[in-house]
Amino acid sequence: MLGDASLVMARSRVPRDHTIGVILRAEREKRGDSQEAIAFRAGTTTGTVARVELGQSEPEWSTVIAIAEALELKLSELGARVEAARNPGT
Repeated sequence: MLGDASLVMARSRVPRDHTIGVILRAEREKRGDSQEAIAFRAGTTTGTVARVELGQSEPEWSTVIAIAEALELKLSELGARVEAARNPGT
């Protein structure tokens, strides 16, 4: 069962941000997966995956986590890639 802090994070929204979506899409394409396959594994819809990849939504963290897990991408790796993209050269 999720603790209070985990539950709050899972229900909180990710600010509309193209960086996370670009990274998730690049990982999906590198793996050769379709949006449909990732959506199925993540338990969401193809439209949701597409909107996250395009930065057109403010998904719940639980959705981002599910997509990352469907891509077998550790959250620590996703976070590191987002940080590197936002702060190039550091």
